[in-house]
Amino acid sequence: QVQVEESGGGLVQTGGSLRLSCTAKGITFDDYGMGWFRQEPGKGRKIVACMSFSGSHTYVVDSVKGRFTVSRDNAKNTLDLQMNGLKPEDTAMYYCATDRGGHDHFCGQLATEYDYWGQGTQVTVSS
Repeated sequence: QVQVEESGGGLVQTGGSLRLSCTAKGITFDDYGMGWFRQEPGKGRKIVACMSFSGSHTYVVDSVKGRFTVSRDNAKNTLDLQMNGLKPEDTAMYYCATDRGGHDHFCGQLATEYDYWGQGTQVTVSS
């Protein structure tokens, strides 16, 4: 049974920082690309950042580039998202997921390319 779990969300003021962490069990972690998505109420899930299975390829959406950093530790089966300079528009539920594509030169940017998802962790940035 595959289990994906996020942690580290919370309430922070504008300009603050949070570090989200994701663990995945029941899979061979270093066979999977991994991604972070976020979802606002009434809207679809959108890519924030992703990383290929070895970590050789990384994608970060333009709206968070320079503020958010994605990293993974295949020895610990973890994927992290360091978020600095947070803005109210970053407020959303953040999800971690496994990329079914299995590419090391690419990671998926659409939610439909991901199969196993966590329950999400809420990030709220106050103005």
